[in-house]
Amino acid sequence: MSDSVTNTKPLRYAIFGSGALGGYYGIMLAHHGCDVHFVARSDFEHIRQHGFHLQTRDQHIHLNPVNVVSHVSQLPPIDVLLLATKTTENGRLKQWIAETPGEPAVVVLQNGLGIEQELEAEFGKGRILGGCCFLCSNKIGPGRIHHLDFGRITLGWASLDSQVHSQTPHVAEQIATDFQRAGIDLKVIPDMLEARWRKLMWNIPYNGLSVALNASTAEIMNNAAAAELVFTLMEEVRSGAGACGKLIEPEFTTQLMVQTKNMVPYDSSMRLDFRARRPMELEAIYAKPLAAAEQAGCPLPSVKMLYRQLQFLQAAYVTVD
Repeated sequence: MSDSVTNTKPLRYAIFGSGALGGYYGIMLAHHGCDVHFVARSDFEHIRQHGFHLQTRDQHIHLNPVNVVSHVSQLPPIDVLLLATKTTENGRLKQWIAETPGEPAVVVLQNGLGIEQELEAEFGKGRILGGCCFLCSNKIGPGRIHHLDFGRITLGWASLDSQVHSQTPHVAEQIATDFQRAGIDLKVIPDMLEARWRKLMWNIPYNGLSVALNASTAEIMNNAAAAELVFTLMEEVRSGAGACGKLIEPEFTTQLMVQTKNMVPYDSSMRLDFRARRPMELEAIYAKPLAAAEQAGCPLPSVKMLYRQLQFLQAAYVTVD
C-alpha cells in the first residue's frame, strides 16, 4: 500500500451484525457512496427484498437495493470487516473471520474488554483493530433502524505495535476518512485498551443498573440515589483502569454523567436484551474487567456485586443456549 492515504484504492466494507449498531454505520457508509456489503441473518430475506430504512432526527434514508448475504463465506473479497454482533455470539467469531474472503482488516465494534487481544493472538498482529462506539440507536423491526443520538467512534489497533506489522498500515486513517465523509465522528487513537476502559466506565454502571433497577438512562440520572450508584461504579472502574496501567483523569467521570443526563432517554442494549429474554453481555462487560483488575491487585467490590445480581437475573429469567 502507498504511504499516501489519498492515493489508495477505495475500501470495500462488510458489516457483520446488521442491527442497531452495524445497521446504522453500514447504512450511513453506503448512503454516502462506500462499497458496503451486509451479512444479515434473522432478517436477510426482508432486507434483500425491501432494503433498509434508517430514521434519524434529521432524515429518513431508504437504502435499496442492498448488497446483502446470509453468511460471511458468500461475501466478495473484503478489505474491512466490521464486527457489530453481540459478544454473546463470540464463540464462533474466529470461525466467521476465517471464512471471510480476502483476509480483511477486522474492526471489533463490540462492548467489553480483551476481545481484540484474543483475536490478535489467533490471527497475528496487523489485522485487528477495535472501535468504541458511543451511539444511541435501536433496531425497531426487520431492516428498520432508529438512530436517537450520538454516533462517535474511537478507533485503534489491538496493541501498541500492531500497525507496524500490518500489510495495510494506513487502513485506520482510510476508515476514518470514509466515516467522516458519511457524517460520522471517528477519531483514530493510539491506545485502544485505554479507550476500552473509558467505555467501560459508561457500560458497567448504565447497562447493569438499567436491568437491576428496571430503568432508562433518564430515570437513573433523575434519581439522586441511582445517580450516586453510577458515580460509585464509575470511580471504581476508573480505579481498576489505573491499576491496569491506564490512567483516566478524574473529571472524566463527571463528563460522562453530564453527557448521559443531557442525552435523549435511552434504554441500554443490555436492558433490551433482558426484556427480550436474550443472554446479556456479562462476560465481556463484567467478568473480564473484574478479572483484569483483580489480577492487578485492585478488586472492584461494587462492580462485582452488580455482576452477581445480573448473573442471578439472567439465570432466573433468560434462556441461555
